[in-house]
Amino acid sequence: MSEFVELNFGPQHPSTHGVLRLKAKLDGEIIRELEPVIGYLHRDAEKLCELTFYADNLILFDRMDYVGSMLMESGYLEAAEKILSIDPPERAQWIRVVMNELSRIAAHLVWAGAFGLDLGMLTPFFYCFAERDKILDIFTEICGTRQETNYMSIGGVYQDITPEIMDHILEFTETFPKRLEEIYKLFVKNDVFISRNKGIGVLDRETAIDYGVTGPMLRASGVNYDVRKAKPYLVYDKVNFEVPVSYKGDNLARFLVRFEELRQSVKIVREAVKKIPDGPHFNPKAKKPMMIRLRGDGEYYARTESAKGEFGVYIVGDGGVKPYRVRVRSPTFKNLSVLPVLAKDQMIADMVAISGTLDLVFGEIDR
Repeated sequence: MSEFVELNFGPQHPSTHGVLRLKAKLDGEIIRELEPVIGYLHRDAEKLCELTFYADNLILFDRMDYVGSMLMESGYLEAAEKILSIDPPERAQWIRVVMNELSRIAAHLVWAGAFGLDLGMLTPFFYCFAERDKILDIFTEICGTRQETNYMSIGGVYQDITPEIMDHILEFTETFPKRLEEIYKLFVKNDVFISRNKGIGVLDRETAIDYGVTGPMLRASGVNYDVRKAKPYLVYDKVNFEVPVSYKGDNLARFLVRFEELRQSVKIVREAVKKIPDGPHFNPKAKKPMMIRLRGDGEYYARTESAKGEFGVYIVGDGGVKPYRVRVRSPTFKNLSVLPVLAKDQMIADMVAISGTLDLVFGEIDR
């Protein structure tokens, strides 16, 4: 019987996609045990939310999944607006859907580019980030910043969307599909990429459900579950899109599901922009000067579909201007928990490929 060698993979390592430490017990190059160690990026965001006014907490959510910040804002507002009894007008809801899906595309492009780097592919990284930059330019145009946007607000959005911005968004939806297929072919036409992902890291349906896995990982294991369809919020029940599902459960299936989600998000953006109605972009009940005096009472749990899976926000209000309790359900925390199962008895090089398909962002995991 060979002796196990203990190896620390990370926490400073480009292929961990953040400050993740993986304690591996190796038998040669085969992983026999794997223990993820997290917490290096912990910022106590949930507790800070309890010390801050409802409206000001959005900046803390921006910095959770920082590559898809609009999705984080939307998740928080789904809960906060119920506690505060403030409904955003229909125009604001359509604008939020557009921003959510652009943010989903931007987040998936970061994942695809970084996943290519994990496997030694440099070209897809530049292609992905060139397209993502176009989305960030749109964000800059609409709210003045690129990544931590702080664009959505209680009762609507801070600034209205203009016809010029709508034109720029529609222009992106017309040019991006062709570029997306070019990026897709860079991956699937590469024999090395296919051999390193096909049949590797198989996650069966039952294990995925047991571990609370959601999002593209769950759908790649044959479970047709997407919060936008299962429990629609905003105006997702008024747009047409399909939920991509695969039954293979391996690395390649997770790759294919995410790329099909990119295609579907483009369809949603194109349709939603054309359906944005006239009207106010902000609920007058939540005027900016009155923000700090908004009082919330009761408790509410909201679930939304982030780029990584089901993002949950639980808020308890005690009648004050600050939340009494805030708790976040991080989809990537759940998705990471299944990595020891997927990596067991795999080669360490395959573990890098497997962890790359989890799409980890530690601002959300550690919070």
